Amino acid sequence: MGAFRYQALDARGRTRRGLIEADGPRQARQRLREQGLVPLAVEAEAAPTPGGGTRRDALGGADLVLAMRQLATLARAAVPVGEALAIAAAQSEGRRARAVLLGVRARIREGQSLAAALAAYPRAFPRIVQATVAAGERTGRLAEVLERLADYLEHRRQVRQRLALALLYPSLLVTVAFLVTALLVTYVVPQVVQVFVDMGQALPWATRLLIAISDAARDRGPAAALATAAALAAAAAALRRPAPRRAFDALLLRLPLLGRVLRGVQAARFARTFSILAASGVPALEAMGLAAQVLGNRPMREAVETAAARVREGSPIHEALARSGLFPPLLVHLVASGEGSGELERMLERAAAALERETETQIGLALGLLEPALILLMGGLVLFVVVAVLLPLFELNQLVGP
Repeated sequence: MGAFRYQALDARGRTRRGLIEADGPRQARQRLREQGLVPLAVEAEAAPTPGGGTRRDALGGADLVLAMRQLATLARAAVPVGEALAIAAAQSEGRRARAVLLGVRARIREGQSLAAALAAYPRAFPRIVQATVAAGERTGRLAEVLERLADYLEHRRQVRQRLALALLYPSLLVTVAFLVTALLVTYVVPQVVQVFVDMGQALPWATRLLIAISDAARDRGPAAALATAAALAAAAAALRRPAPRRAFDALLLRLPLLGRVLRGVQAARFARTFSILAASGVPALEAMGLAAQVLGNRPMREAVETAAARVREGSPIHEALARSGLFPPLLVHLVASGEGSGELERMLERAAAALERETETQIGLALGLLEPALILLMGGLVLFVVVAVLLPLFELNQLVGP
C-alpha cells in the first residue's frame, strides 16, 4: 500500500488536493468516489531512492518532533508500527509530513524495518534518529527509545527557539538604527543643510562631515551595497569549501567571548546526543561517531572523530576528549566520573544540562551588555546628526543677534 497525490472535485465543484493511501491508482480513485469526490488526477507519491532525498522530503523541526512524539505515544500503547504511522500521518497538518509518514508506512508494509524505512528519507530523519530507532528495534525497547528521542528533539528545538528569541530584540534594534540613520543621512539632512549652503555661511566641522557622509551615501551607496552583497556571496561560497570553512570555524573558537559560548554550545550538543544514543543501546564508538555529526564546528567535529579513533585503540573516553583541548573541563570530568561508576549516560546528561545552563547565562550576560550599548550607539548617531544640523542655526542667530 502506497501514498497517492490526488486532485478532485467535491460536491460544490471546488478543487481539492491531498494524499490518500491505497494499493494502487484504481483503489485510490475508488476511495475518493466513496468520499463523494470526483477524481481528476491521481499520481503515486514518488519515494526517494535510498540514501537520496529531495527538499520536498525534508521536515521542519516542529513536524519531526510531533511525528516522533506521536509514534512514541502509540508505540507505548502497543499499537503496531504500521498503524501508528497511519494515525500519525492522519493527524499531521502539513502535507509534506503526511506524505513522508505514508511513504515510511508503505516501506514497512513491504517488509522493511522502521529504521530502514526512515533511512530512505535522510532529509526528513537525521542519522541520529535512524541510529536510535535501529538500536530500539535491536534491543526490543522501541517505545522507550522513541520517547527518549522525542524528548531529545523537543529539547533541542526549545533551545534553538530560546536563542532565536534572545537575538530578536538586538537584531530589530540594529535594523531600526540602520534604517533611521540611512533615512536621515540620505534624505532629511541634505534638504536641511542645503539652506545654509545656499546662504554661503561658513559651516562647522560637524556639519561639513555630515554633508560629506550624506554625499558619499547618495553617490556611492548603491555601488557600496552591491560590492558588499558580492563580498558576502563570495564569502558564503568560500565557506562551502572544507578548508576555508575549517579556518573560519577555528577563528570563531579563538574569539574572546564568542569562542567560549560556541565551545559550550557544541559541547552541550555533543553530550546530549551521546547520552541519548548510549542510553538507547548504541555502542559507544558508534555513538561518538554519530554525535560528532551533529556538531557544526569543524575543528570540534574532527576532535570527536579523533577521540573516537583513540578510544578504539583502548584510550578512555575522557582522556581522548581532553587531549583535544577544545572541550570544557566540566564535560571531561563528568565523563571520567561516568566511566568510573558505569553511569556514563547519566553523567553525559548532567554535563549537557550544566553546559546548557552556563551557555544560556553567558548569552544572557552578553545580550544584557549589548542592548544598552546599541541604544547608546543609536542615540549617539542621532545626537551627532542633530548637533550637526543645529550648529549652523546657532551661529546664524549669533550673526543676526543684537
